[in-house]
Amino acid sequence: MAMPFDLPVIRRQFPALKRSAIFFDNPGGTQIAKSSLEQIENYLINCNANHGGAFATSSASDALVGEARQAMADFLNAGLPDEIVFGPNMTSLTFGISRALARTFNAGDTLLVTRLDHDANISPWLMAAEDRGCKIRWVDFHPEDCTLDQDDFKAALAEKPRLVALGYASNAVGTINPLAEMIPLAHQAGALVYVDAVQFAPHGPIDVQTLDCDFLVCSAYKFFGPHMGILYGRYDLLNALTAYRVRPAPALPPGKFESGTGNFEGMAGVLGALEYFEWLGEKYAEDQHERYSAIYQGRRLTFKQAAGAIQTNEFEISQALIRALNGVPGLKLYGIGDEQRVSERVPTFSFTLQGWSPRQVAESLAEKDIYVWDGNFYALAVTERLGLEKQGGLIRVGATHYNSLEEVHLLEKALHELVND
Repeated sequence: MAMPFDLPVIRRQFPALKRSAIFFDNPGGTQIAKSSLEQIENYLINCNANHGGAFATSSASDALVGEARQAMADFLNAGLPDEIVFGPNMTSLTFGISRALARTFNAGDTLLVTRLDHDANISPWLMAAEDRGCKIRWVDFHPEDCTLDQDDFKAALAEKPRLVALGYASNAVGTINPLAEMIPLAHQAGALVYVDAVQFAPHGPIDVQTLDCDFLVCSAYKFFGPHMGILYGRYDLLNALTAYRVRPAPALPPGKFESGTGNFEGMAGVLGALEYFEWLGEKYAEDQHERYSAIYQGRRLTFKQAAGAIQTNEFEISQALIRALNGVPGLKLYGIGDEQRVSERVPTFSFTLQGWSPRQVAESLAEKDIYVWDGNFYALAVTERLGLEKQGGLIRVGATHYNSLEEVHLLEKALHELVND
């Protein structure tokens, strides 16, 4: 049994939650933790300088960036801090790595992408394929529950792709892909594996060494920090790749991939967001310690305890959302809608409502201070596959651990009022 969160205490860690609004727009970006804001402010007041100077603020800035890099390595369980690359967002980082990897591709090579992914883990590979004369192999998903077609995936691997691009969790429909089973198969086929973990990172533990992925990307603004992207890459791969950079920028990872002056205050904010996870992991460690203590220690253990506690506590809100949405007349839920299967998804739910366009629903809910997204959320392949793109896409409701069951009830009430209007 999970140790329940003290929700008022948790919500006090997020200054924006003082507003009367209900934030169900979390898949597009969570609210920022107080500790992240404090680190950003501290940086700009006490450490604001460029890299590599012979003076105090530059030294302090470099030290803080190093601390953020080590903390992120601990969060993802990377082997080295130099396997962590910071960038403006996941999309920019992926385009940068795809350009570097493309230099190693040959005409006729196959790159594998899935129709369940965000376009930031599709278009960079489509463009690399176009540049290098490679083939693209699409892997389909099952429309009835929006899970990836594993038979199609295995058939695609028989074509010996050079690279496999996978999402950890769908930003459109919440499905968690079984990466522990898929990545070994991809490696057996001789492929590199590039994982988009943006949607999963706020909802569960990530261990890049256990996954054995070659690259993994996530975004701090999806896990309670500022607008920053983070790339993990195996050091040997990062070291071997040719980065597109100015001279005389660093020749070794991670600096060779961090082109231009970094957003150092953003990196400080990443550190602050991870300090929130530390606080959470220490406060709610009791029932998670045994689960992780045999594998991790120190801060890495604390991070896993926090992520495990979040994941376990979010099962309840996922079940409540499934019940609420399935009970609204005319509402069609896309993705896993079985309460017993919540461990196979994150609390990101998308649906359509008969007689209402997605935009109309979002606007009507906004009038009640309930914030939700509408459209395709850059998961264009999903809405096209479901035949919904021309109808305005989907309505997306996404919870995180700071949302309450009372907020789910208010959403349910508001949707019933729309139907009965």
